[in-house]
Amino acid sequence: MSPTLVSIGFGNSVVSRRVIAIISPNAAPIRRLRDEAREERRLIDATQGRRTRSVLITDSNHVILSAIQSETIAQRFSPEGTLSMEDLEE
Repeated sequence: MSPTLVSIGFGNSVVSRRVIAIISPNAAPIRRLRDEAREERRLIDATQGRRTRSVLITDSNHVILSAIQSETIAQRFSPEGTLSMEDLEE
């Protein structure tokens, strides 16, 4: 079974089964989580220089920043909104 990829904006994708949370970046605890991840080199910035609108947490404890709204990314996790590896090869 090939991994299912979900677009998080600007040509970036994540493997759907590895994401455990999609959260809004506005709360102070999330900012601390982001700062800790940066210090520990677990932060992946996929915003392409834009404002961070969602934070994804993976099962490997990586923190991924995205410029796409949390609700939009969550909708992409539905079967209609996901990409498979075959779709990317076309």
